[in-house]
Amino acid sequence: MSFVVLVLIGVLVGVTTVLFGFGGGFVTVPIITVADAALGGDAVRVATATSALVMLVNAAVATASARRGALTPLRGRWTLFLLLGGGGVVGVAAARFAPDVLIRWGFVVYLAVTVADLVLRPGFLRPGRARPGAPDPSAQSTASRATAAGVPTGGGLPTVAGLPIGAAAAFLGVGGSVMTVPVMRRAGATMSAATTLANPLTLAIALPATIATLLVPAGALHAAGLVGAVDVRAAAALLLGAVPVIVLLRRRPPHLPEAVHAWGYLGLLVAAGVAVAVA
Repeated sequence: MSFVVLVLIGVLVGVTTVLFGFGGGFVTVPIITVADAALGGDAVRVATATSALVMLVNAAVATASARRGALTPLRGRWTLFLLLGGGGVVGVAAARFAPDVLIRWGFVVYLAVTVADLVLRPGFLRPGRARPGAPDPSAQSTASRATAAGVPTGGGLPTVAGLPIGAAAAFLGVGGSVMTVPVMRRAGATMSAATTLANPLTLAIALPATIATLLVPAGALHAAGLVGAVDVRAAAALLLGAVPVIVLLRRRPPHLPEAVHAWGYLGLLVAAGVAVAVA
């Protein structure tokens, strides 16, 4: 796959980072799996490692350029961040020794289960059933909903979930948004708030995961262009396309209707799963 094509795909990665909080994982893994198909069984391993680097840079840029106050719900959640990072290390270590077929089809199966869950259970595409005695969200003023961004204390993420989320995300190369966004959404977050908060959470997972993948080689140790398990050429091309888009969209964020935003998130999960399944 040519450098120019990868740069153009990087533009799409930048859009998904801002709109869906993915950091690029769901686009990067299928693309690098195809681009490095010549590596055979190591292609998906290189794809997940390269995805970690792309997500690290994109999530860092998106976090740094987030609106003031948008990340307030995560303030003081250092234990959660540490567990996410620790899980990232565990996931990378497990991926180093796992068969490539497990990583590939684990990615596909996980997305399939997630899509089914988002469609069948209320709270993501449609409102969940109100709890007895809970305030009616429709009764809140527009101003109060905007001030709270629909996010409960701590972002709605239990601290104990940090380790398994980090491990699964790093193992599959998907970041963390596919797990964190639905949880925050069901806790009452708007799509915009949940996807914005997903970027620093992805950053916590991707940082240790990237360090590990740069230091630990894939099976194709002597393949040209690899540093550790990372395809640096592909990563550079994707980032060249993604970073300017992230900065631009953070400065002028698009305003999508909630339904369109949620269905777009779901559609991208489906597309990514299909792409890896047929690669």
